[in-house]
Amino acid sequence: MAARKDRWFFPLVFLLFCASSMPRCGSASLQQEPSPQHYFSGLEAGKASLAFFTPSGSPGAQPFLEQIESSAEALQDYGISVVKVNCPKEDVSRYCGKENVSRKAFLFRGSRLLREFPTDALFDLNSIVANVLFALLFNEVKYVETLADLENIENVLKGKSNMVFAYVPATGTAEHRAVMEAAFVYGTIHQFVLTTEAALLKATSHDDPDVSSAWLLFCHCQRATEPAQPCRRTALAQPLTLLNIHRHLKLMGAPLVTEVAEDPEKISTVHLQLGLPLVFILSQKETYEADRRTAEFVAWQLLGKAGVALLSRDLVDLNVLQRSNVALKTPDEGMPIQYLVLEDTDEIITLVEDKNKVKQIQEHEEEEEDEKENNNQDIQDDQVLEAVSRDKKRELPLEQILVLTEESFHSSLSEAAQTVVLFYASWEAVSLAVLRSYSEVAAHLKGTPGVLLSQVNCWDWPGLCSQENVTQFPTIRIYKEGQQSVTYNGMWGTEELSSFILLSQVFCPLKLATMEEAEGYLRGEFPAELSSHHHTSLLGVFSTATSEARKAFEEAGSILSGHVRMGMYFEDDALALSQKYSVSPPALLLARHRGRSVEGIALSQHSVQDMVQMIRYELLDIFPEITVPNLPQYLQLRKPFLILFSAGAISQMESREMLKLAKGRPQQAFVACWLNLKKTPVGYGILRTYFSTTPSLPVLLWVNLHAGGQVFKFPTEQSITEMNILSWLEKLQAGLEIPSSTLSEEDWKPPLPAYDFLRMMEPSVPELSPQPRDTPAQHPPKSPGGDTATREEPSQESTAEEAGSPGRDLRGTAPRLAARDKQGKRHSEL
Repeated sequence: MAARKDRWFFPLVFLLFCASSMPRCGSASLQQEPSPQHYFSGLEAGKASLAFFTPSGSPGAQPFLEQIESSAEALQDYGISVVKVNCPKEDVSRYCGKENVSRKAFLFRGSRLLREFPTDALFDLNSIVANVLFALLFNEVKYVETLADLENIENVLKGKSNMVFAYVPATGTAEHRAVMEAAFVYGTIHQFVLTTEAALLKATSHDDPDVSSAWLLFCHCQRATEPAQPCRRTALAQPLTLLNIHRHLKLMGAPLVTEVAEDPEKISTVHLQLGLPLVFILSQKETYEADRRTAEFVAWQLLGKAGVALLSRDLVDLNVLQRSNVALKTPDEGMPIQYLVLEDTDEIITLVEDKNKVKQIQEHEEEEEDEKENNNQDIQDDQVLEAVSRDKKRELPLEQILVLTEESFHSSLSEAAQTVVLFYASWEAVSLAVLRSYSEVAAHLKGTPGVLLSQVNCWDWPGLCSQENVTQFPTIRIYKEGQQSVTYNGMWGTEELSSFILLSQVFCPLKLATMEEAEGYLRGEFPAELSSHHHTSLLGVFSTATSEARKAFEEAGSILSGHVRMGMYFEDDALALSQKYSVSPPALLLARHRGRSVEGIALSQHSVQDMVQMIRYELLDIFPEITVPNLPQYLQLRKPFLILFSAGAISQMESREMLKLAKGRPQQAFVACWLNLKKTPVGYGILRTYFSTTPSLPVLLWVNLHAGGQVFKFPTEQSITEMNILSWLEKLQAGLEIPSSTLSEEDWKPPLPAYDFLRMMEPSVPELSPQPRDTPAQHPPKSPGGDTATREEPSQESTAEEAGSPGRDLRGTAPRLAARDKQGKRHSEL
């Protein structure tokens, strides 16, 4: 369905855009004023108007009046009125009494004169709109004459914002008008710079550009964080029209490389919507880093000509040749994706620039395949069956998840006691992976009373996501009527998500009214909605004299809501309850196994942050099995790991000895834990990092990740007992043991930064003035700035909400016509 929407969405918006350029009867016209006094008395503060003072019976102004009247409708779109003022014969005021007044036009903001134009400079519709907007946008559009002026502006913008540099042979032309209208729309996002100096254009180019044609360069200054680093430039390779400028800026704001994890046939990017091809670099886990670098290099070369995506074979089933490494998707409807085998990046560039090259490569591959089949007809194995299996289309079971829109979002929040909302982007790989987990959660919680699972596609509804302050994908929020929403910040697995939703059903901490409720809570029997789920129960017990600790406990509960099962008891018999477990209020009672063993812990810290940290620490297992989901919790302790690697479940003897060690005196100094390589195979990669080859298992290691990165191996000839381990640890502390290896001091960082996608997306565009099609088409110029440029994600100060964006405006491929009353918010000077 999404693909069909994309196919008709761009043509529809394009037709609307073209229709806006056609004459509209009666929507705006030249205003008539009987006298200067009447005109000036009606001026509104801050409102712009273009006035033409005409002495009575002046026939010489008639040709100009025809042009100025034709511009009234176009200028009205920018909040500028066009007025003809009749000057009585006896009027000798400042404007009517001037010599040659009929040969001038005056631009006012309120009653203040901004500029006077000779009528020969306003010779047609394009010149009128271009010159008037140029005068009004003098704060947003810088005019430069020398290379030094241009470089000074670039130096100021480095690391902050990008620049749009335009050259027009003369002002008042159709190209000048297009630049001014684009500056009106994008002036709050990019710095616009204009010149008419041919020498400056030549100074910015390595070639010899044609100075008789207009040029536009997008200068990527935001990424140039060093003073000596130049701003890379990407030229507009099409004629300088408003639609082409918008298209170019849209492409410059798109991600350089898109990582995809779904069927390429379903992928739709801004490049495809704008009529450009999309190149897929087929990757796999073992070569990911190299493939990523290749994709980025190709993307630089094809910037503005095609999109580049990195497609993982490990995540997507492809029924294609294993040796295929590149795929090409064209914007033509009904055309299949071409899977190819290419040898170098130059062939990819040629592939995009020469359409005949695709057919030649395919014919060559078919000849090779025919020859291989003739030579190897007897060779068949399970890969054939595997390829057939991979071809099956797998649809996610999303029937239990309600799809929300801008119209239905707020009303749906009141349909259930608890509404869970997944905010995601339909083209983003992590979002789609989480959507699969989310569908499993929906199946697991099917029939749970009071819980409604829903989803919002931020690619379709960016205004809604911006309104909810969702800027990272995916995001899960839980909404309850009358309460502040809670954001999920845990692991994305099905079990973790389900647990968070269930725990969020009850108040945290839950206030218990009777001793029976408190005892039932420790046994896992209360509240009823959680009685069938196994969670460690934590109960705070407080007396009337411990109000400070009780208040901190309540605030800690609000922070840990959804992650911890917390209760609170502060009735008159709270002292009797706490003394039953050998503690005095304020205290925590911790029941790990449904009340069969309850541990009493005194509360000595009364600050909220200390209490949160203490609760998180107490909920950790004494001798945990390390898994991918729980590893971050133990790394946050910043303690050395005494970790036992095993090829399966550890023996009872090893478990008993390690548990005795963990409960003993040295427990506070390190984390005693174990890792099952059958359940967590990533452990093999960890061992290969520690040693050149995987050692025989089980193996006990001391690893200090936070101080020196030294790895010590427990002697294999010794049995794993508490006494032997303690003796070995004493030698480590005395410096008598030699480390088996030392880890690199290089920080482990994510391969990519987190993207704030909503701020990268284009805000909605103010209504654009109609453009007559009276300018002959130009041939695309040769780029003076080169075809490659350093890409960046623009930091946009205007959000979709501020621009009044409709739900789907970001999916458009031409400027959407926004409400005129939003113009003042973007350009208050009008």
